Amino acid sequence: MSDWLGLPHLASQHGGELDWTLGVIHVAMFVLFMGWGAFFVYVLARFRKKRNPTADYVGVTSKTSTYLEIGVAVAETLLLVGLAIPLWAARVGDFPEPQEATRVRVVAEQFAWNVHYPGPDGEYGQTNITLMDLETNPLGLDHDDPAAQDDVVMLNELHLPVDTPALIELSSKDVIHSFALQEMRVKQDVIPGVRIPVWFVPTVTTDEMRERTGNPEFGFEITCAQLCGLGHYRMRGYLTIHTPESFQEWMDEQQALLAESGGDDFW
Repeated sequence: MSDWLGLPHLASQHGGELDWTLGVIHVAMFVLFMGWGAFFVYVLARFRKKRNPTADYVGVTSKTSTYLEIGVAVAETLLLVGLAIPLWAARVGDFPEPQEATRVRVVAEQFAWNVHYPGPDGEYGQTNITLMDLETNPLGLDHDDPAAQDDVVMLNELHLPVDTPALIELSSKDVIHSFALQEMRVKQDVIPGVRIPVWFVPTVTTDEMRERTGNPEFGFEITCAQLCGLGHYRMRGYLTIHTPESFQEWMDEQQALLAESGGDDFW
């Protein structure tokens, strides 16, 4: 379906349902376009001046157009109630259990994505706005908090294991941004002062996608889909989907780097 619609390659579990719904909507809109177009041409011919030299103030008494409009309204209701709302409800009402997912905080700012992992202990370290430093501590992580000692903080880099639910908590330090992963069929506005969860299950690793596309340089991109300032065009990050073993190796490497730096170097 994604190839037929000209969409980016699909790489998430729920994306197929979205693509199918989008395809149904496109077909319905095409039928509607052709139907109203044909009706418009019919009206032009049926009520042309040569055939109706004198104005008829009674007008058409047929109920055909009314029935057509009712039919269109019913079709749109079915699309909304039968497809769109159930699909949306599944995304906002069926979140995975935290212990079964890879939990990550992503904090947007002009013009970067700050990625925060809780580490092996599963607990995020405390943050404090007074500790924020754009160069060394953009999240204001309290390095003295024991829960923060194994936290991993990355800039514009998100790493996730394949076939495992990813539970991402989005927030913003400044203005409205929009977290978009095109191949994952994920897009969520990020609102200042609000923490917004979003989840998905990646089904294709980065290496598999490189083989599928024939592009050895392929990489999933994190883009901002909301105009957020003069540097909006360069606000992008990179998502790497690993095998479970490769993801654990990556996390172990980050923990080793933290141990070497004594827990003070979060970059």
